Amino acid sequence: MVFQRFILCWVFLLFLPNPAKTQLDQELNFNGFNGVSNSSNMSLNGVASIEPNGMLKLTNDTLRVLGHAFYSAPVRFKNSTDGKAFSFSTSFVFTIVPEYPKLGGHGLAFIISPSKSLPGSLPSQYLGILNATVVGNFSNHIFAVEFDTVQDFEFGDINDNHVGIDINSLASNKSTPAGFFSSGNSTKENLNLKSGLPIQAWVDYDSVKNQVTVMLSPDSIKPRSPILTFDVDLSPILEDFMYVGFSASTGMLASSHYVCGWSFKMNGEAKSLDLDALPKLPGPKKKHSLALIVGVSLSVLVFFILAAGLGFYIVHRIKNAEVIEPWELDIGPHRFRYNDLKRATRGFRDREVIGFGGFGKVYKGTLPNSETQVAVKRISNESRQGLQEFVSEIATIGRLRHRNLVQLLGWCRRRGDLLLVYDFMPNGSLDKYLFEKPKAILSWEQRFKIAQNIASGLLYLHEGWEQTVIHRDIKAGNVLLDSEMNGRLGDFGLAKLYEHGANPTTTRVAGTLGYLAPELTRTGKPTPSSDVFALGALLLELVCGRRPIEPKAQPEELILVDWVWEKWMAGLILEVVDHRLGGEFDDLEAVVVLKLGLMCSNNSPRARPTMRQVVRYLEGEAALPDAVASPGAYDGKNGGSDGGGTGGEF
Repeated sequence: MVFQRFILCWVFLLFLPNPAKTQLDQELNFNGFNGVSNSSNMSLNGVASIEPNGMLKLTNDTLRVLGHAFYSAPVRFKNSTDGKAFSFSTSFVFTIVPEYPKLGGHGLAFIISPSKSLPGSLPSQYLGILNATVVGNFSNHIFAVEFDTVQDFEFGDINDNHVGIDINSLASNKSTPAGFFSSGNSTKENLNLKSGLPIQAWVDYDSVKNQVTVMLSPDSIKPRSPILTFDVDLSPILEDFMYVGFSASTGMLASSHYVCGWSFKMNGEAKSLDLDALPKLPGPKKKHSLALIVGVSLSVLVFFILAAGLGFYIVHRIKNAEVIEPWELDIGPHRFRYNDLKRATRGFRDREVIGFGGFGKVYKGTLPNSETQVAVKRISNESRQGLQEFVSEIATIGRLRHRNLVQLLGWCRRRGDLLLVYDFMPNGSLDKYLFEKPKAILSWEQRFKIAQNIASGLLYLHEGWEQTVIHRDIKAGNVLLDSEMNGRLGDFGLAKLYEHGANPTTTRVAGTLGYLAPELTRTGKPTPSSDVFALGALLLELVCGRRPIEPKAQPEELILVDWVWEKWMAGLILEVVDHRLGGEFDDLEAVVVLKLGLMCSNNSPRARPTMRQVVRYLEGEAALPDAVASPGAYDGKNGGSDGGGTGGEF
């Protein structure tokens, strides 16, 4: 009897499944996601959903949203004895359908993450994975392969149609234009990620070679050659247990991101997917052709020709219709509908006016669908800024992205009305906090941070983009403050561009009195140095709480830079600090900003620092020179001035 029980126990243990082996060889296969329970198999958040036909839809055509889809249970990725990451392989089929055929927004990624909720993640360029605070942190433990359809200069993207391997950041460790190697062909063929057609991707990690490979194909057969290979040991990156899945986001433009099928395997090769066996994308919504619209309109007009009221209605509709000319289709960023902006600003009523830009009124608005607050700059009909300049402005500014610039979200044109849509800055412009009766008294910490913010933004305009951008109208009224009182440069209505190393072509003097560099009155040609001169006036304003020219001041204090220079020469420089601070400021930082303001305000362009030098001085990366030249001193070619050549030291 005892022997029989022993035999039964032995047989039971022999056939008992090995949980460790099952976990190490874990395999997932989804030929579509029909019947997949949100709790048991897939965990969805954001706007992610499963379509009735079984396609996983990560994002829709809503702007600035994100979607996540992860396998619900964590997967073991590392050997518990030596901490070595296991090999893994995945294959999935995705489809990206942009709102506008040539403009993506923004992209999707296969991701391995310690969390399936990705708390704090942002849409747009962050792809729903990270945010500005944590991007690049080693503690993220994030591995991702991105399929990006927007070129983001902040992260050094190579183009707007690329594949990249990302580790703890959205700045790819390695990337390549999207493409594939067809069977028997050694030449890489291009592949449009936002074509609206299914694309199969394979991501493999070999823990022996410490190598990640990525392949793409428009069909079901796995290519022999990868388009992207990256040598890396993922053991320090991956934790013992991680979640696998997908993340996608939209930005100023929207794309619908779909995953049609997915296979995944630990310590083995994932199965390739048969595209014919996967759910298909619904056909495109039928759009009424122009001929059909004209035909129906004519039919209705003929049928109701005797109805004067309806005839008037049709004429009124035609008169107020938005006419989109062919050249407008090639311009990014997002083109808003005029009626949406009209509703957002409540009919452009005067109560919604929050300021006056370089060429017209600026309205506060709330977009009807997303409830996003925006600022709408309406170019007045009598403005000198013509249609050609307007088009140049939106085509350029739409590609500028920096945390210290006011982001252009989109634009609109309706007959003579030209509109720009920007991020709304809830705390208004800097001048409201410095002059006359301010909203509130800015602390010294806030003022110094704003100085650093604006210097950083201006450095990006001068050196950080593919072309040099000259702002031409830097002043306190064009510095806007976000919800955290960070300074952002706004109103690029006067911005002019020219290629690095070339001369500007404009000769019209533009800007604001008190901020205009003296050479502009002679040449009329703006340069980065003329922007530095205007920045000098702004720095002095921040410290002193006064305008560059103060008509109500004493005669000796009329010109701000002259008054600061006199106090500097007298060794009483801290007397110019805004008395409303009540003495609560950092003496050393105040001297740095004032000294830098004097250097930037020099009449000679050669004597002014570059923006890179200005940023280094404000960040404490370089020491300011001991001696400061008089702001009124010209170089030898231009003659002298009553200020003398070199001033005192402090």
